[in-house]
Amino acid sequence: MTNRSTLTRGTDTLTRDALTVLQPGFTGTSAPDWLLRRLGEGLASVGLFGRNIATPEQLAALTAQLRSERDDVLVAIDEEGGDVTRLEVRTGSSFPGNHALGAVDDAALTRAVAAELGHRLAECGVNLNWAPSADVNANPDNPVIGVRSFGADTTLVARHTAAYVEGLQSAGVAACAKHFPGHGDTAVDSHHDVPRIDVDLDVLRSRDLAPFRAAIAAGSRAVMSAHILVPALDPEYPATLSRRILTGLLREEFGYEGLIVTDGMEMKAISATYGIERGSVLAIAAGADAICVGGGLADDDTVLRLRDALVGAVRSGDLPEERLADAAARVRALSKWATASARTGTPEGDSGVGLDAARRAVTVTRGEQGAPVSGPVHVAAFTPVANIAVGDETPWGVAAELERLLPGTTTGSYTGADAGSAALAAAGERRVVAVVRDEHRHPWMSRALDDLLAARPDTVVVEMGVPQAPPRGAPHIATHGAARVCGVAAAEAIVSG
Repeated sequence: MTNRSTLTRGTDTLTRDALTVLQPGFTGTSAPDWLLRRLGEGLASVGLFGRNIATPEQLAALTAQLRSERDDVLVAIDEEGGDVTRLEVRTGSSFPGNHALGAVDDAALTRAVAAELGHRLAECGVNLNWAPSADVNANPDNPVIGVRSFGADTTLVARHTAAYVEGLQSAGVAACAKHFPGHGDTAVDSHHDVPRIDVDLDVLRSRDLAPFRAAIAAGSRAVMSAHILVPALDPEYPATLSRRILTGLLREEFGYEGLIVTDGMEMKAISATYGIERGSVLAIAAGADAICVGGGLADDDTVLRLRDALVGAVRSGDLPEERLADAAARVRALSKWATASARTGTPEGDSGVGLDAARRAVTVTRGEQGAPVSGPVHVAAFTPVANIAVGDETPWGVAAELERLLPGTTTGSYTGADAGSAALAAAGERRVVAVVRDEHRHPWMSRALDDLLAARPDTVVVEMGVPQAPPRGAPHIATHGAARVCGVAAAEAIVSG
């Protein structure tokens, strides 16, 4: 580790406050010494990712290790269920994601799913979940939200966002509605660049902001900002760095008093335009209370850089000391709530609610060639490049379950211009089950289905993304997400005919 000069002396109040507002990540399945040391110096939060989790037992031991250093530490995770899972990163989630829950449109079911997910998090010692996504999926071509959204209807999204918040927090786990003021109407992934939403204020208020009002009314303990430029609200700064949006709109107009946390500061929308140090100073100055960093940058050097940038900004007059102190106080207030909630215990949930929800979310459209599937099939998975939020570690599809239900089933993954012909060649005489994800966003995928259905009209099509393209197949099965339980539900639908 390179030694760094520091502007701070010892563990004075300013230094502690600067550490308190950071939510860093780390590598490994146990806490490194540097992280434990920083917890002793004032760090109040830790963010977990898939790389930190092997089993529930290991995760519980890890969080216990963190609490042995600081008993009120906030342990955060982005466990959305569905496509974005960290608890089950290597197997796929036991819970369908938001889009499936929105497709069922039963708020009580959404509340029950969130409560059971919260129960599992609490059992492992996690007490802040960077979820749910409250984004209205207004742009079907959105490359990063999609099935992470409850849907394209504002009223539906608001209703289910509130239910999710209530369910999660009933288990003693703080919810975090994201990505304020709404990431749904973008065609750019903020992991790579700054998305821009050019709509007027009336549209923003009636469409994008309503679910966040619902989350706040439901008592959401945290809200996460988006790295998006919304000129109708602030023509200069993206939301994460905008005082107009975080303080003027969220705090003053909406009356929100909980924690405001940034999306990951190493995402290119911030890091490539402002840099993480300046970006973090601007975010706190704008009204954010916690800096999420650690998805990509996960070391002590990053923590020290940001700590020193915040301390230096206070001392230079670029960041009011009282603003940093207020941010740190909000972090401590959430820690106090989470610690008190954990002591009350968590009610037993319904361990089967995830699969039940996934089954209810399946939509089957019958085709003319829809004879029941009666023997081994060839599963052709047409695989798009995963976005960073979802990642490419988590398995998805229907092959594993179909291999269990239909012994002798084969499988292959295909992509690109010759995907359809390659799948046909591999299938031989077997009936084909074609599995796609957001067919409407991938022309090569549509062409592959064209080729398959022209040659084999009895091909079963399973859409595991947003079912925006017209249904086709024999039958067409929409799961509204690619969680493991969605694959189980789809396989059951295929075999049952």
